[in-house]
Amino acid sequence: MKMLIKRVSETAIMPTRAKAGDAGLDFYADEPMVLEQLERHTFDTGIAVQLPPGTVGYITPRSGLAHKFGATVLNGPGTVDQGYRGQVRINLINTDPQPLVIAVGDRIGQMVIHWFLTPELVEVDELEPSERGDGGHGSTGK
Repeated sequence: MKMLIKRVSETAIMPTRAKAGDAGLDFYADEPMVLEQLERHTFDTGIAVQLPPGTVGYITPRSGLAHKFGATVLNGPGTVDQGYRGQVRINLINTDPQPLVIAVGDRIGQMVIHWFLTPELVEVDELEPSERGDGGHGSTGK
């Protein structure tokens, strides 16, 4: 299986895996920015992808960036659909009181690729009963 990758910027860094076998592909900032507390920005990565058929790419936070600097992916996970061919952009927010300096080449998020299903949607008047029923948020306790 292959994922095709295209640089859409001369300064773009190709996605990488920190270790062989890692699920996440690190994506790099292709623009500098200083994010103040609670400021958010959609970062260019300079990379476009063609995902394998039947897959979706989820943009997730980098744990080190979140733990050390309080930065996270705002819409995490972000969704890169199989048919999207534009630049992968990553929405970051700084939750830390200190400004966050992002330089070109900093790892700002990772893409984890998943298989997905596209079931036929069928409208019905009733759903089959289940043990859980309609118990939602908080219905199973703390």
